[in-house]
Amino acid sequence: MFNDFTEIEKNFAQLEAALSDPETLKDPKVFKETARRHNEVGKVVSAWRRLRKIQDDIEGAKTMLADENEEMREMAILELEGLTEEEGRAQEDLKILLLPKDPNDEKNTVVEIRAGTGGDEAALFAADLFRMYTRYAETKGWKVEILSSSPTDGGGFKEIIVLIEGDRVYSQLKYESGVHRVQRVPATETQGRIHTSAVTVAVLPEAEEVEVDIKPEEVKVDVYRSSGPGGQSVNTTDSAVRVTHLPTGLVVTCQDEKSQIKNKAKALRVLRARLMDQMAAEQQSKISEERHNQVGTGDRSERIRTYNYPQGRMTDHRVGLTLYRLGEIMDGDLAETIQTIGAHFQARQLAEAQKNG
Repeated sequence: MFNDFTEIEKNFAQLEAALSDPETLKDPKVFKETARRHNEVGKVVSAWRRLRKIQDDIEGAKTMLADENEEMREMAILELEGLTEEEGRAQEDLKILLLPKDPNDEKNTVVEIRAGTGGDEAALFAADLFRMYTRYAETKGWKVEILSSSPTDGGGFKEIIVLIEGDRVYSQLKYESGVHRVQRVPATETQGRIHTSAVTVAVLPEAEEVEVDIKPEEVKVDVYRSSGPGGQSVNTTDSAVRVTHLPTGLVVTCQDEKSQIKNKAKALRVLRARLMDQMAAEQQSKISEERHNQVGTGDRSERIRTYNYPQGRMTDHRVGLTLYRLGEIMDGDLAETIQTIGAHFQARQLAEAQKNG
């Protein structure tokens, strides 16, 4: 696996040269992509050089084992122990860097949050999850834009769809897809009984127009008057938009903006993301099945994570992670959770790669 890095180092040198090329500097888009590739390949080259240095040090320590001085031999034995451990860690780091990259990791992300089992309480928890992801995005310097929402009278959401833009958003949020279960006493519960509700979260990479070409004749656009919770009129113009993709039957509605043009543009962004997700699912039936199993139907028995308010506990059932600081997590402190889950799936991918190769 580590025999020949000549081509990788050659590629790295070419990228370094391209970064200082005036032609690259002329086009911000080309420069950004070149810098991204330079950073990515640079990590592999650095890891490879580190491993090679450790291996050279091991060879040097081995020659010391033949030294006539007993003290020097003992030092060599201790040094070899440390270097062998370091070599193992360096090899694992390099293997992870060499794993096939998810082409969507760099993309912005469409996050769809929908209330499932639990009525009003599920809608309120959908709003809580929206706030949690928004707060986390703020800590990362990401931008959050609401694309579509269906608020309820009680301050919750039947559904809310947002676009999150920033550095490698999808790579960090992609494992949030699934059913999120909440156990807590609703504000309206007079007996103090704990209720269990569920909310589904779907995380989709944003699709560019060049990736998903939607022809005008493939969509039917209906306009209607926007309305708020309980039928209350939001405005008096027909600005709400319903876009139907005729070949697939996918329907997206958007009424958050007062402009019909803006609502249509937002609806098309959501439609592109859903179509790209559907195309990927058709190409990779195994991934499609896994995603379906994660997201499920919104029934409270299907879940990837449980938020238990009486115990102040969050548990991710896929990795056996339990944290007793629910308040901080709901306030956007998701770093530990996201890192642990990412490492779990990365380790699984590495084990699969080693098994197959």
